[in-house]
Amino acid sequence: MVTRDLPSAASSLKLLFLSCLLLVVVSVVDAAPGHRRRGPATEQLRFDSRRGKFKILQVADMHYADGAATGCLNVLPEQVSGCSDLNTTAFIRRMIDAEHPDLIVFTGDNIYGYDATDSALSMVAAFAPAVEEGIPWAAVLGNHDQEGNLNREGVMRHVVGMKGTLSRLNPSGLGFDIDGYGNYHLTVAGAEGSELAGKSVLNFYFLDSGDYSTDSAIRGYGWIKPSQQLWFQETSAKLQNEYMSPPNPQKEPAPGIVFFHIPLPEYSSFGTANFTGVKQEGISSPNVNSGFFTTMVGAGDVKAVIVGHDHVNDFCGELTGIHLCYGGGFGYHAYGKAGWPRRARVLSIALEKTQDGEWGAVKTIKTWKRLDDGHLSTIDYQLLKPLKDQPFWTPHDLCATAEVSERRIWKLSDYQSVIIGDDLKE
Repeated sequence: MVTRDLPSAASSLKLLFLSCLLLVVVSVVDAAPGHRRRGPATEQLRFDSRRGKFKILQVADMHYADGAATGCLNVLPEQVSGCSDLNTTAFIRRMIDAEHPDLIVFTGDNIYGYDATDSALSMVAAFAPAVEEGIPWAAVLGNHDQEGNLNREGVMRHVVGMKGTLSRLNPSGLGFDIDGYGNYHLTVAGAEGSELAGKSVLNFYFLDSGDYSTDSAIRGYGWIKPSQQLWFQETSAKLQNEYMSPPNPQKEPAPGIVFFHIPLPEYSSFGTANFTGVKQEGISSPNVNSGFFTTMVGAGDVKAVIVGHDHVNDFCGELTGIHLCYGGGFGYHAYGKAGWPRRARVLSIALEKTQDGEWGAVKTIKTWKRLDDGHLSTIDYQLLKPLKDQPFWTPHDLCATAEVSERRIWKLSDYQSVIIGDDLKE
């Protein structure tokens, strides 16, 4: 995470951006009192019964501001002219077309408050591709979202009121106050028609990792507080109990994936070779280690933690059974590295087949990244679950050993998705 001075945007373009958004805000936002929530937000997330898979697109650090009036940062000289927030929007649309995600997760710094003339309108534009495509989406706060004309609670309340979102302000009925805004969980049910159709076979936890320390004796970023960890522990225990109890009790907990913005101090545990991806800047974690990593290890169900914040880090490495992963910077108004393409992380979770030929519990969690390089090149395939050593193929392996199905062939030189028989890279 670095700080930088931003170029000033033309006020006339900002006014044009605001005027255009005012024409569409009613169709995108569903926050007014008395409005009935529409779209997929009330639907239960569920594994596809045909293919037994569920796919997530992570969008980290859009830093959206005023659309066409907001210029790009750290791009090549030939890319500067005409580059704006709209490049970020176009990238999201291309990712949706390429990956067809079942859920989009925005992991904070979704808008850059300092440069957003109107935070609410900037959010409308930032999340518009997900809303317009009718894809369920969820968001957490970063450390910059509240730096405009809405505070953190106001930003999260606006997010919760938008169409298609599964985001929640905070859990209710806890019996204690929870720190932050945007602490919630989502469940993914088993495939329709299977014995696990009525159970959550995959769980997502979303937490507010804060913005900056409010303790005058501690400088730097905020951290996940004890109240949030208590909520996580109670929620994890409840979900595990339900999954491992009748009917159809399971022997192991359903896997969990945790999403927040600021990386934990444990992200600094990796050397130079024990991860996949790149580390090009320091780990901007809080100066306080609140013990949340230990809490997750103790819970026993978490397989991966997915964050943003450090835009030119995109690595993913395993520590004590949990993969700690960055998304890599997505937004063009966010700092980056000229010549190093903006990128997005994809996670694909697949179910196992039971002896009866039905879909069962989660078998594998795979991840890769796509680059906004003109080809949407796919890089850094990893198997996150199971952890035990087993062959995991790459595009080069496939070219050498398998016959490509006629069902779908993309340009292998660009590392695109290819179906091999009944298996998919995802």
